[in-house]
Amino acid sequence: MNKLNEMVSIIIPVLNEGESIQQLYSEIKQNVAGFPRYEIVFVDDGSTDDSLEVIESLKLSDSNVKLIQFYKNYGKAEALSAGFNDCQGDYVITMDADLQDDPNEINALVNKLKEGWDVVSGWKKSRNDPLSKKFPSKIFNLITRLFTGIQIHDFNCGLKAYRSSVVKSIELYGGLHRYIPAIAKQKGFSVTEIVVNHRPRKHGETKYGGARYFHGFFDLLTILFMGKYFNRPLHFFGFIGLILTVAGLGINTWLTIGWFRGVWIGNRPILFLAVLLMVVGIQFFSIGLLGEMIVKSQREKEQKIQRVLTGSPQDEHCAD
Repeated sequence: MNKLNEMVSIIIPVLNEGESIQQLYSEIKQNVAGFPRYEIVFVDDGSTDDSLEVIESLKLSDSNVKLIQFYKNYGKAEALSAGFNDCQGDYVITMDADLQDDPNEINALVNKLKEGWDVVSGWKKSRNDPLSKKFPSKIFNLITRLFTGIQIHDFNCGLKAYRSSVVKSIELYGGLHRYIPAIAKQKGFSVTEIVVNHRPRKHGETKYGGARYFHGFFDLLTILFMGKYFNRPLHFFGFIGLILTVAGLGINTWLTIGWFRGVWIGNRPILFLAVLLMVVGIQFFSIGLLGEMIVKSQREKEQKIQRVLTGSPQDEHCAD
C-alpha cells in the first residue's frame, strides 16, 4: 500500500442525531488531518428530525462528506452494509453519531491495524451508561465470547476499525452488526481490541432497548450455524435428530420390557411422548438430508458456472 495515497473512511449511521452531527463532524476533521485522503460517509437511516438537513449542509461545504439516505428506518446493520459497499478507504472506521464514541481514537485504531490486524474493536472499559445498560451488556458479551471463542470484551461497541478487504467481504442484515468480529474471524481475518474512551450522551436518547439482547440471541445462533454448519447441515440437524430418536427408543424399550412383565402401557402418556420424540427426531434427520441435497446442488451449479467462466472443457464421452 502506498502510504502517500492511503485513505481512511469514516462510516456513521445516523438516526435522529441532528444536534450531535455538527460537533461530531468538527472533531472527526481534526483527527483525520494527518491522512493523505479521507471521506466521511453519513448513512441516514430514515431520520425524522433535521439530521438530513445538517448532513446536506456539511456535504455542500466539504467534498469529502458523503451521504447515503434511506427513506425509512432499516436498522444499523443495513446502514453499515450500505456504507461498507460505498466506501473507498484502505482503512474503515465505524462510529455512532451520538458523540459517545470519541473521534480522538481514530488514529489509535488505524495504528493498531497497521500492526497487522484486520479488525480492531473498541472496548468501552469505563462506560458512561446507566447500570441498566451496562449489566445486560456484560452478560451478552460473556455469552458471545463463550460461544464464538473470540476474546474481546465489547462486541456492541460502535467504534471499530477494519481493513478494506474485511468490509468488502462480509454481508450484514438484521442485527448481525453486533457480530462483525465473529463473522470476520470465521472468514479467516485477525481480530483484536483496544481500550477506547467512552463519553456520556449529550443530546437525544438511546435508540436501543432491552429487546436487542433478546434479538441478539437469535442472531448469535445464526452466526454459529452459518459459520459451522452452513455447508454441512446434516451435522447440525442430524445431531438433534439423533438425540431425540435415541431418547424415544430408550423410553419405548423400557416400556416394552415392562409390557412383557405384565405392565399395561396403552394408556400411559409417556408412550405418546416416546413416539413423538422418535417422529420429531426422524423429521430433523429429513431436514438435514434436504439441506445436504440443496448444498450439493448449489455446489454443482457454482462449479458449472466456474467452468463456463474459465473456459474449462466439458467432459467428453467417447462412443464405443
